[in-house]
Amino acid sequence: MVTRMEEAAPLVMTSQPYRLSWQPKQVLLLAGRRRGPEGAADRLRVFVPVPSPSRPAPPCRAGSPRADRAQDGRAVGAAGPGAGRARRDSASPAGAPAANGARGGRSAAPGLARGAGGGSGRAGRGGAGGAGKRQESSARRAEPARAPTVLASPGAAAGEPVARAGARGRPPRSPGCLAGTSGGPRCPGTCARGHGQGGGPGGRDGPAQRGGPLPTFRWDQIRPHDLPGDKWLVIERRVYDISRWAQRHPGGSRLIGHHGAEDATDAFRAFHQDLSFVRKFLQPLLIGELAPEEPSQDGAQNAQLVEDFRALRQAAEDMQLFEARPAFFALLLGHILAMELLAWLVVYLLGPGWLPSTLTALILTVSQAQSWYLQHDLGHTSVFRRPRWNHVAQQFVMGQLKGFSAHWWNFRHFQHHAKPNVSHKDPDVTLAPIFLLGESSVEYGRKKRRYLPYNHQHLYFFLIGPPLLTLVNFEVENLAYMLVCLQWQDLLWAASFYCRFFWSYTPFYSVSGALLLFVAVRVLESHWFVWVTQMNHIPKEIGHEKHRDWASSQLAATCNVESSRFIDWFSGHLNFQIEHHLFPTMPRHNYHRIAPLVRALCAKHGLTYEVKPFLTALVDIVRSLKKSGNLWLKAYLQQ
Repeated sequence: MVTRMEEAAPLVMTSQPYRLSWQPKQVLLLAGRRRGPEGAADRLRVFVPVPSPSRPAPPCRAGSPRADRAQDGRAVGAAGPGAGRARRDSASPAGAPAANGARGGRSAAPGLARGAGGGSGRAGRGGAGGAGKRQESSARRAEPARAPTVLASPGAAAGEPVARAGARGRPPRSPGCLAGTSGGPRCPGTCARGHGQGGGPGGRDGPAQRGGPLPTFRWDQIRPHDLPGDKWLVIERRVYDISRWAQRHPGGSRLIGHHGAEDATDAFRAFHQDLSFVRKFLQPLLIGELAPEEPSQDGAQNAQLVEDFRALRQAAEDMQLFEARPAFFALLLGHILAMELLAWLVVYLLGPGWLPSTLTALILTVSQAQSWYLQHDLGHTSVFRRPRWNHVAQQFVMGQLKGFSAHWWNFRHFQHHAKPNVSHKDPDVTLAPIFLLGESSVEYGRKKRRYLPYNHQHLYFFLIGPPLLTLVNFEVENLAYMLVCLQWQDLLWAASFYCRFFWSYTPFYSVSGALLLFVAVRVLESHWFVWVTQMNHIPKEIGHEKHRDWASSQLAATCNVESSRFIDWFSGHLNFQIEHHLFPTMPRHNYHRIAPLVRALCAKHGLTYEVKPFLTALVDIVRSLKKSGNLWLKAYLQQ
């Protein structure tokens, strides 16, 4: 792209310190695009004009501010890299601007060129003689899009590759330098880029340089960055600082924060369909990469298992197991809508007697339970290829057919998938102080906490667990989420469900009768939901974070239930819980095809692949509650 103002002077590519004075209306910028390594963002080379002898620059009056600024720019450019630091301590009024332009081995001219290329407004301060701001505003009018800029280094020799300015004007760091990283240790001496014992600016001020060598980190340097407001994570051996961006993460800050200071490569691939699109959002957060001698996973993880699992995922992609069958999900939606209509027709044709009303409640319960499963598929973007279509369809099913918020469901459910059965990270098992599960029961006992008779929780589970989860807990939590998070669109969708329901049944039952029907459906639906969703998790290991790899953590927290046509339909294919947790975006009608390959992977690495009969899985829920209650009582009574 060429931006021209009048006739430009001859162009050369600078390799010596710049000597610039104000040349009105004689600036020509050429932007040459070149693809960086591994598809990185385009680079720009900025060429600086040299005044033609036939068109001399207009003289400046001696003593004028313009002459002073021009003289200051020439002095800084000729002085070289150290001029900025030398002038920083000067008492001259122009000393501070000159230092800003020349700091870190650059003269004022790179600051000017960077300002013209769309950089920060203060780029033109450094000894450019006022031209920076004027040239910047003109270039912005001609080319508003911002792009990373590659500038010629003032100290570079002829023919030497140009060096790129760091984010916010910082010089590029050497591969081993950690002075410019957020929270990183100070350099042990003076690194190749001039960082001394004091270190450099924080790495959160901008992304790592594109096209240049990335800073390298060891796991012991990454591990401390797992604090509120200070989160790093590793994806495909690259280190990202998500501290500020986490609040804008579409899945919520908690979801991405649960993987702080960990290798999140497999989680990243599991939750996202279009990886190339999502990587665009990661690029500005890049601050470095793992050192070559560091393993890809932290801790005592099985690298061969990780490699084999990734090969298994690639095999599933090659088998097109992530491709949905539209007819399958169209049939699911069709039979849900048909049951909604059938329930109304029963009351319309047979009247509001006890038998028709009971039949209507049962039909609506089936419809509501199947709607849970369908919106679950849509929330995992396993139906349509475009995530946007999945989200819109999920809002319709979750809002219009169920009266809940799709964003609320995704917010809590994705945390469950990220860290299943991990206390304080998985909402489905963080049930204290009502129920105690796993290691939390021992902790409550040692702290002598007794809010309820937890040794009898397997009994009162039947009173307040399945009957009230959807009717009370979900309804309150869902409404609070929509109001606190200002999800007005979800609130309108949920309101449309209640309007439709009461408009349909109030003529037969009055308002109180329609409300009683609604409560009956919610209680029946809640039983269905609790027993199906918890039979795969509560009997498994529940405790604190173990920092396992993706496959091991999912297998330790899930089990399968024997398959049949009825069980598959009744459970929404959640009886294939292992396959669902390993591949959340896989359409559920393909679970039975990937299951033998998952079983073979577990057999190879000695992992447990547990499959239970349906009734045994239900009974194990009660047994697990009783076991946790006894652990609490034992710790509570221990002196």
